Amino acid sequence: MIGRWTEWQRFPDPSIGGFITAPFGPGCYELRRGDTKQPVLFGTAGHVAYRMCSLHPDGKGTRNNEEKRAYVGTHLSQIEYRVIAHASKEEAKKFEHDEFWAKRHSYVFPT
Repeated sequence: MIGRWTEWQRFPDPSIGGFITAPFGPGCYELRRGDTKQPVLFGTAGHVAYRMCSLHPDGKGTRNNEEKRAYVGTHLSQIEYRVIAHASKEEAKKFEHDEFWAKRHSYVFPT
């Protein structure tokens, strides 16, 4: 691992020019509802910033899960995120498994 979790940050609203602060390389991310602290989803990517941008309702990328985009869009003002950088996508995948797999059922989107 090459980083530490960032502090929780409000998920930006692209309609007012917000930007995601995340690694341009491999790492993991986690989203939660800031108002309830309910875990929403987690993931890993070879390019975390790009992958997280696909969570916006009008996001780009290859994310094919409209339900996640709709949830983030509906709750955008409450969504918070944190990220952690890793040296490789393989390292990020192992971290994701070790950190989240056992508690995945507590998330709105467990996969």
